[in-house]
Amino acid sequence: GISFRIQIIVKEVLDTDVLLKLLFHLPVNYPSTLPDISVNSDQLTRAQCMDVKDKLLEQAKKHLAEPMVHDLILWIQQHLKDVIKQSATVCNEKTTLSKGTSREDDIWMLLLHLDHMRAKAKYVKTVEKWASDLRLTGRLMFMGKIILILLQGDRSSIKEYLILQKTSKVDVDSSRKKCKEKMMSILCETEVQSQHKRFQTFEVKEYSTLEDLQKEFETAGLTTLFSEFVPPLLK
Repeated sequence: GISFRIQIIVKEVLDTDVLLKLLFHLPVNYPSTLPDISVNSDQLTRAQCMDVKDKLLEQAKKHLAEPMVHDLILWIQQHLKDVIKQSATVCNEKTTLSKGTSREDDIWMLLLHLDHMRAKAKYVKTVEKWASDLRLTGRLMFMGKIILILLQGDRSSIKEYLILQKTSKVDVDSSRKKCKEKMMSILCETEVQSQHKRFQTFEVKEYSTLEDLQKEFETAGLTTLFSEFVPPLLK
């Protein structure tokens, strides 16, 4: 499939203009399959952005099997104010319900392997920002030449992270030109189980030995995950 970004300004929402940053990923069999959509805005909260995304996906279902991106953009320009108002109205109700219905199996975990980082400082800052924006916790781990990203959070946020990781220019090539991540491997994507420890923050950590890295996984109840996926990376 293909991915592309669109930025639009919607006038006079919440007494200000809102800049919406939309990322569409069109699968190979689009439009027979719905696109993945990511929504970001400095003027909106993360919850409001998620509500906008949900509404766009609802509209997308009405246009299944026909080109829809242009229609979706026109729709959100016309209805953003209503979506935000509705989001504010149900916000407290959702918060109350979530306290009673939150379940461990609603949380997902993702383990990624990166081949290298040429522009390490910039790359690390980008990953930290994405994790913060999407409310993901976990670790960015360096051990020798091994680079791993372990994330925990809502499944929708995990999917959004993957889209960003695959489509954004996060590194530089051998000519120092900005480039996308082309050598990333998804080692594991699964639900968090009861024996797994939940990370409370996202941290960048470096380990001097494989044993130190293994202890990080063991502390989090992820011994099996480590044994299955990490040692083969040394071969």
